[in-house]
Parts: sequence; C-alpha cells; structure tokens
Amino acid sequence: MSTMSFGEATTPLIGRDAEIRALAGMVDRIHDGGGGLMVRGEAGIGKSALLAAAAALAAERGLRVLTAVGVQSETLLPYAGLHQLLHPIQAHDDRLPAPQREALRAAFGMTDAAVPDLYLVALATLNLLVEAATRAPTLLVVDDAHWLDQASAQVLAFVARRIESAPVLLLAGIRDGFPSVLSDAGLPGMPLEGLPEAAAGSLLDAAGLELAPKTRQRVLREAAGNPLALMELPRAWDGLDGDALLRTSWLPLTVRLEKTFGSQVAELPPATRTLLLVAAVNDGSVLAETLAAAARLSRDAAEQDLAPAVAARLIATGQGRVVFRHPLMRSAIYQAASLAQRHAAHAAIADTLAELSGGAPGDLADREIWHRAAASPRPDDTVAAALDAMADRARQRGVAAAAVSALEQAARLSHDQHERAERLLRAADASVELGNHDVVARLLRQTEPLNLSPQQRTRVLWIRGAFDDGTGDHAVGPLALAELAETVAAEGDHERALRILWSAALRCFWVEPGPQARERVVAVAEALPIDRRHPQLLAVLAYAAPIERGGVVIDGLREVTSQPVVDPQAARLLGTAAVLVGALDLAERLSAAALTGLRSHGRLQLLARALSAQAWSAVFLVDLDVAIPAVHEAALLAAETGQPLMYGTAVSTKALLAALRGERDDALALATEAERLSLTASVRPVLATVQVARAMVALADGRFAEAHDRLARMHDPSDPSHHIALRCYFLGLLADAAAHSGNVAEGRVILAEMEEVARRTPSPALWAGLLLARALLAEESRAPALFEEALASDAVRWPFARAHTQLAYGEWLRRRRRVAQAKPLLRSARETFDALGALPWSERARRELRASGERSEQRPVEVRDRLTAQELQIVQMVAEGMTNREIGERLYVSHRTIGAHLYRIFPKLGITSRAELGAILQNQ
Repeated sequence: MSTMSFGEATTPLIGRDAEIRALAGMVDRIHDGGGGLMVRGEAGIGKSALLAAAAALAAERGLRVLTAVGVQSETLLPYAGLHQLLHPIQAHDDRLPAPQREALRAAFGMTDAAVPDLYLVALATLNLLVEAATRAPTLLVVDDAHWLDQASAQVLAFVARRIESAPVLLLAGIRDGFPSVLSDAGLPGMPLEGLPEAAAGSLLDAAGLELAPKTRQRVLREAAGNPLALMELPRAWDGLDGDALLRTSWLPLTVRLEKTFGSQVAELPPATRTLLLVAAVNDGSVLAETLAAAARLSRDAAEQDLAPAVAARLIATGQGRVVFRHPLMRSAIYQAASLAQRHAAHAAIADTLAELSGGAPGDLADREIWHRAAASPRPDDTVAAALDAMADRARQRGVAAAAVSALEQAARLSHDQHERAERLLRAADASVELGNHDVVARLLRQTEPLNLSPQQRTRVLWIRGAFDDGTGDHAVGPLALAELAETVAAEGDHERALRILWSAALRCFWVEPGPQARERVVAVAEALPIDRRHPQLLAVLAYAAPIERGGVVIDGLREVTSQPVVDPQAARLLGTAAVLVGALDLAERLSAAALTGLRSHGRLQLLARALSAQAWSAVFLVDLDVAIPAVHEAALLAAETGQPLMYGTAVSTKALLAALRGERDDALALATEAERLSLTASVRPVLATVQVARAMVALADGRFAEAHDRLARMHDPSDPSHHIALRCYFLGLLADAAAHSGNVAEGRVILAEMEEVARRTPSPALWAGLLLARALLAEESRAPALFEEALASDAVRWPFARAHTQLAYGEWLRRRRRVAQAKPLLRSARETFDALGALPWSERARRELRASGERSEQRPVEVRDRLTAQELQIVQMVAEGMTNREIGERLYVSHRTIGAHLYRIFPKLGITSRAELGAILQNQ
C-alpha cells in the first residue's frame, strides 16, 4: 500500500491502489519520454493526497520533484505559480540563451525590464526544465491548478505539449467545475471517484473515532466515498440528534463541508477567529503579515492564538508561514464572515503592507492597493486613481492581464459614470490584445447601464469586433468604424484612429461590406496626417481596397523592402498586404523577414499569421519546400494561440497544398473541415480557397466543368466564396477549365471583367493569369500569338505559371496535330512540374506526351515526399548548419525533441549522420 507524508507523519493512502500503480508506471517510464496527467475530481476527493503520494514515490526513485500550489488569492499575480514551481532550479538559468534568461527574470520581477511575450517565457521555462532533467529526471506537481494565475497556466500548457522527448512529467490537480487553460493542453485525465464502500469504511476506521453504528452508516452514505468528508463529517456530527442530521444532509457535499469547517471556526476563541479571517483574506502566507494585520483588529491576537486552529486541523504553520490544510477551509472562513468583517480585514492588511513598504513602489505597494480596493464598500476616487496608475505600470511591464483587472476594479470605485465607462473600455481594449473574448464580453456588459457618450457607444461596438484575427462581434460595420476613426482623429488621437481603421479593413477582408464602405475606410485613412509609408496604413489600404490602391501599396512595399532593416511586426503586416495586392515576390520576402524576429521575441500569435501568409504565397508559387513546413506550423500555432479564423485559413491552405501534390482524399477532407469552420461566419478568404482546392482536385480528375463552376463562384458577388483580391490569382485555372469544358463564353465574360480590373491595378498575379487566360479563351487564329506573348512576358516568370502556360500551349498544338512543336513545350512543363512536386500536373503533361507518342520516365521520389512537414523543416535547418538547440529555439520545442526527430529521420533517408543531409538536399 502506498503512503504519503504530512509533515513527519505517514498516513496510508487507502483505496487508490489502481491510481498509484498508474502513476508509478509513468514515473518508471520517464526515461522513455515525458508527458502529463490531469487528476480531476470534486473537492476533498483526494487529489492532493494522490499528488503527494506520486511526489513521494518519485523522490524514492531519485527524481527531482518540483511543486506548486495554485492559490485563489494569487490568480491576479502573473507568473506567481510558475515562480513557485521553478524557484528551486532557477539558479541554473545561466544555461539559457540570454533573451530567454532575461525573459524569465523579468517575468518573476527580478529585473525592471518589461515582461516579454508570454511564449518567450514559455520557451525559457521549457528549456530550463529540459536542462534540469539532463541532471535528474523531473516531476512537476501542480495542485489546485485551476487557481493558477493565467500566465502560469498558459506557460505550463505550452510546456505540457512539448515534453514528450524529455524525462519530465507534469501532474496537475484540478477541481471539477473549474475551467483551466491546462484542460486544453491535450493531457490525458485521471478522474477520481469516491472510494469504494470497503475502502471508505477502512479510512473511517483509520480516523480512530468511536461512532455509533447508525451514525457510522450515515457518514458512509452521506460522504459517498469522499475522503475529506469521511474524516471531517464525524467530527461535525458528533453529538447531533437525528433531526439535526436531517437538516444538514440535503445540502451539496461541498457546501456541507464548508459549513462543517465554519462551525469548527465558530467554536474557536475570538482572537483565533480574527487571525483565521486575516489569513483567509490575505493574498500572502507570511505569518508576520498576518499577525501584524490581526493586531490592528484585535490587540489580543498573538501567534499562540493560532494553536487552537492548528489543533482543529484547519491550518498548518512552519517556516514563518501559515497555510490552510484545504482550500475549502479558507473559503468557509471567508464566507462565514460578514461583509464588514471582510472589509476590515482587507483594510488591516493594506495598512500593514503600507507600513512594510514604506511607500516605495513594488509588489508590496501594489498588494496594498488591491487590499484598499477590496476594503472599499463604496466608490473611492483616490483608490480608483491608484489602481489606474497601477494598470499603467502593469502595461509598461507587459503584464496586460494585471492591467485589465486593475482597471476593472478602478471602474467599480469611480464616482463619475464617464470615468467609469472610460476605465471599462480601456480594460476591454487591453483584453482584446490578450485575445480574451469572455473577459471583453464581461467588461462591456458592465457599460450597458451607464450613460455612455455617442463616441463611447461606438467604441463599445468597435471593441466587440476588434480582435485582429477577424473574430468578434461584427454588429458594427466598416462604415461606422470609419466614422468613429474620423472623430477620434479629429480629437488628435491618430494612433487609435488607425487602429480603428485596421479593424474596419479586416472586416473588408473577412466579410464583403460593399464598395461604399471600402471607399469610406480608404478616404479616412488617407486623410490621416501620418507617413504615407506607415506599415499599418499600407495594410489598411491593401485590405480595404486591394484593387483601387494596389499600385500605391506595391510602391510602398518596394520602398520599405529596400531598407536594410525592417521591423518584424511591420514586415508581417506588410507581407499579408503584399498577398492581397498580388505581389507574391514581396509577400515571400516580407513574411520571411518577419519570421526570425517574431520567433526570437516569442510573438507566436503574429508568427502564426506571418507563416499563414508565407504558406499561401508559397502554395500559389508551388514552392513546396517553403509551403509544407510553413502551413503545418501556421496551423499548429493558430490552434495553440486561439485564432480560429487563422486556423481555418491554414486548413484551407493545407487543402490547396494537398490538391497540388495529388493527395486527393486529404485535399477534399481538409476542404470540408475548412468550410465547416468558416461557412457560418461567411469567412470569404477561406471559402474562396476551399473552392480553388476542390477545383484543382476536379482538374486532376478531368472534371473540367466542375472545376470551372467552382472557380467561377469566386467571381460572383452574391456567392459567399466571392473575394475581390483572391479571385485575381486563379484566372489561368478558370480559363483552363472553361476551355476544356465548353464554357468558353462564360469564361470570356469573366475575362472581360478582369481586364477591367487590371486597368486599375498592377497586380503581378492578375497580369500573369490574364496572359494565359487570353490565349486559352481566344479565337483559334489569335491563340498562338497570345501563347507566345505569354511565354515571352516577364509577368509569367513564376515556374508554375510558366509551366502551366507551356502545358496549355502544348495541349493546344497537339490537338491540332502539330506534335513536333508541342513536344518541347510538354517536356519542359513535365520537368518543371516534376521539380516543383505538382504531381497531378506532371501526370497531365505525361499523358499529353504519351498521346504524342513519347514515353516519360517516372518522377524520382524527393526528400520532402518521405518526410512529415515538421521533419522536412528540421532537415532544412540542419542543412543550414543549425544545432539541435538552435532548431529547438526556432520551433519552440526542446533540443531533445529535435534529437528524437532526427533519430527517426535518418533511417527514412538512408543516412547515418547530419553531414549527409546537406548533400541529399543539394542533389534533389
């Protein structure tokens, strides 16, 4: 039977043999790879006991054990839980790369530097743990994980997804009914149920209480196998008559236990009760703080007054700290106190912290402000102003979540309705940056009963839809947002005006608003007194008017890219703008320029978007060595960072990539998934890409009429797949399908429309498609000259576009029995398609050559055909000379994970060393 330690005592853990065996198995297999487990169950079910048993077992096996406990009062202190967990190994952070080391120290308040993006802290945590695990396998035990601060929970979720190759285990205890970010980490769960009847009886007997038979049966029935209830209910029911027992038994077990603890507190001396209330209210566990604060409420309170609470098994003391033995005990004491008593306790703690801090800024001063706020039963503008100032400091340190909480409290304490609304709107605006939809909704609900100004009402609507991944409430359209931006700009706040216009432009991209709205957004944007080459202004113009302002945007992009250094965030923004105006050479260059900086700063949300733009461009150019790893990573990061529209975009791009590679079933399945994710919200870029993927599958199958119909939908303004920018990319495909399906007349109508569009934009993608479409849809007498013109044009300089033109011209010639002229074109097309990996297209060229009487060799199998997307990415980085550690930093995984991948890659490629990888890639 397993045991667990409470202080120096050892108590048998009864009835959990199966769970202990499972945990022992995980510990014993730790050298084979890491992982995690979530232990779930109701309050008192034994989660803490099981985690303690696992920790003891791991320590016996020689594992390093790192522990943390989530505390309800610390949920607003960013990285509090993580600091608690990593403190014993933080001395080893000198082994981390400098940016990661400084990120971790800033997060823990050890330097004055601004806290960087959460994911850089997460990568530092991962690598610190992996480094520690090289010296000793490591078990992480996090109890009450549902009360971890949000930042710590997100970091641990990140780590949990990436420790499969390291000897690191994560065990987390989470109470039923409480949400946790860790629930989304993909960890397996271990649900704890009540103990079986025999085990429950044994535990009750082990408590050593003498119970009457009827009382014993009642306890067993009411406790329902809950260990905490089995130990505590007998103490509360001892001496109660039957009627009294009936009055308590109908309550939910958690409430019943809280009442049990509350009744125990009521029997304690007054000074003890005062000390317990202060300890329950305090957000720290330092005994000296609790004693000093309690002395302000009761002169008689002293350390010896804690002894009755220790004897009643409510708290434990030691090493200068006071802790509750179970969270229900803390909540029971808090709930039992009157509102006035709680306020008084908070005020006493605030006074104590003020005395300790001496007025100096820092954590003590911030904690004082929180307690002042909690002690205020009515509006207090002085405290509200202090909270507002604290929010500004938090924003400067990069701790947006703390700023949001401070502003929300400041709003509660504001007398003036206008000031209250401003603080709520600022908090909601900051929550948008965090991507927290639920918090934004809660904050905006609080503005509803207030007398908002017209501008504040419009700001509410803007914030509801301001998530720049396109999600959010679109109740306010681009037209109204443009008017709001104009008003804000007139007041001199040009930065906020541009942000509002960016929201409006995104709506123009995701959901078609009509020409009037687009024109208004552009007019307000161009009226702003800012640099014409401002990255966000160029992006607004590209998203709102990719045709009408395409030339302006392309000129601006070329000027920006001529500079020696481009800010990574600006490069990311401009890379997506380049996609919309058809400048794929610039899109690839800018997206690639953004990646290194975004990775090094841990900006994974923006990294997902940059990768998505890079992937879409690379798929259109059929640069599979770039597209395959980019779209894979874009989808992973979009899912991990909670960006549903970006995830849908990545999935639709995956579908297009699969169609290009001839993976028919995968392409159709991915297209269906992307459509499911996007159809309800009518996300046009995704739906347009879905139609192209399905059209490419149809073209590969020889179903030209279906391909034409699908591509034509992009040009129908009434169709949800219509998109004014993306339709410019696939005109050559549409003309190809039309020419082979008897839809030439319909194709010519669309061609004429796009000729008109081309007069308003220099989009390279559109002009390349026009050249091929003109030849395919021309009268027979004009076709040869138009094909020759297309092949001679610089506009058809992209390999796939040129090979497509060669294939189309070769087919045209062969069908007119001009085989000698057709063969060189078809051979060249086949070779290009083979090199690109566009298998359906190389097969089509082979079919044409066979029809011309010429056989073709089989296409050789490429390296990318034998590897997964992530394996290909790793191989490319190894070939560049990067170490496992450098690759791990780039991909946000541990270096051990990279080593594990290489262990699987070498046999696939028939090699035995890293040095051979470069040669293999060069030879293909």
